[in-house]
Amino acid sequence: MLAHDLVAFMDALQIQRGVLAGYDWGGRAACIVAALWPERVRGLVSGGGYNIQYIPGYIEPQAPEREFQLWYQYYFHGERGRAGLEQNRYEFCKLLWRLWSPNWHFDEATYERTAGSFNNPDFVAVVIHSYRHRFSLVPGDPATEVTERRLTQRPPIAVPTIVLHGGDNGVTPVASSERHHRFFTAAYERRVIPLAGHNLPQEAPQDFSAAVLSLVNRAKEELRSA
Repeated sequence: MLAHDLVAFMDALQIQRGVLAGYDWGGRAACIVAALWPERVRGLVSGGGYNIQYIPGYIEPQAPEREFQLWYQYYFHGERGRAGLEQNRYEFCKLLWRLWSPNWHFDEATYERTAGSFNNPDFVAVVIHSYRHRFSLVPGDPATEVTERRLTQRPPIAVPTIVLHGGDNGVTPVASSERHHRFFTAAYERRVIPLAGHNLPQEAPQDFSAAVLSLVNRAKEELRSA
């Protein structure tokens, strides 16, 4: 699980506590660490809100427009989807970038800097397993089963949090995080970034870094007054 990788990374860097920030899979890792190991987190910036999968709820049908936005996940449930990603990983991921961030006109060089990672030997296997696991089509990693069970309880996040949401997010609609405040029990703020899509660190770097810095400064003030 990504959250375990994040904790191991912090341990390797000898970071006992820090401000975590991320979106999508990185945001999920940050949210899980903040929820389950809050002693390691001074603050959280989460793209898209409470970014912890509620796997028991995935079996429930959603509104047709929402189902349409998740087409790629259903595509990956079959072996045709696996083969499609294997054969067209560069073009496939580029299409998702365009659909998820319709106002972000990234150039080829920007995409290339990320696209190299799609050639990792385990890229397809990891992606396919993730999108099948969240729909309970395949088992998870036995080593993280206890963590998975804890997450089904939808644990609250008890660290200062700023939620960022792109106003034109093509995969996670801005309305989806409107009621997420109920999952946060410490200081909480939600900021909608107009015209931005899904990839907030690259589309809105100033807004993203400003949110991180505000929590870093908050943590510094708390340390000085302790």
